[in-house]
Amino acid sequence: MKGWKKVLSKPSVTAGAFVMAAGLLLFSGVGGARAALNYYSETYSGRVQLQDIGVTLTENGENVSWRNYTEDGSWDQNTGTLLTNLLAEGESVNPGQKYDEVLAVKNTGTINQYVRVSVYKYWLDADGNKMQNVSPDLIDLHLTENGWIVDENSSTPERTVLYYSKLLNSGETSKAFADTLSIDPQVATKVTQTTATENGYTTITTTYDYDGLQFCVEASVDAVQEHNAEDAILSAWGRKVSISNGSLSLN
Repeated sequence: MKGWKKVLSKPSVTAGAFVMAAGLLLFSGVGGARAALNYYSETYSGRVQLQDIGVTLTENGENVSWRNYTEDGSWDQNTGTLLTNLLAEGESVNPGQKYDEVLAVKNTGTINQYVRVSVYKYWLDADGNKMQNVSPDLIDLHLTENGWIVDENSSTPERTVLYYSKLLNSGETSKAFADTLSIDPQVATKVTQTTATENGYTTITTTYDYDGLQFCVEASVDAVQEHNAEDAILSAWGRKVSISNGSLSLN
């Protein structure tokens, strides 16, 4: 996972919080995982102190990653990992089976916020290299779209960008943006067969094309404050939105 540049502006400027968690899973069990938390700020007009901002990513009702500014001027943060409890010990991923993967955003700051989520799905080979020829669509993180808007212009086959359409009040948790995770059953049916003949005997060897691959799911969350939100979102995320009575829509 690439590092994220940390940019801090003067304390009187409005700010946005950013958290990320990632999980990798092998078909034979849970593999290693990586995650990162960073803070991102842009300069635009406003009067909100940095210590007011805070955001948390939750998975199945549990806090996974968070970054909150504390009263003593430091960051309270946790680097989280997704998918760690997806399987029981010794259990393998069963293609086609739906697993609970309820993801949501909690406002753990002291001010109301608007939030954006970016979901990434991709495959890695046994050496940790990204597989460009394996479709991310085989990883089905089911998006509820319940109160969430998909930004089709910013999304790609690997990345889906969602905006929460409502103002997320301090202490409030959003509606889930995802609820289940499954792997397309065709990964278990795509095979390669080789035939060899020796001493009059023919041997047919079947290998699974996806054997040893890892699927990876990342979810990153951004938040900006309620004050001057349209300009704040344009400055921080480069996206024009309209906000009326606390409801957000994409332009």
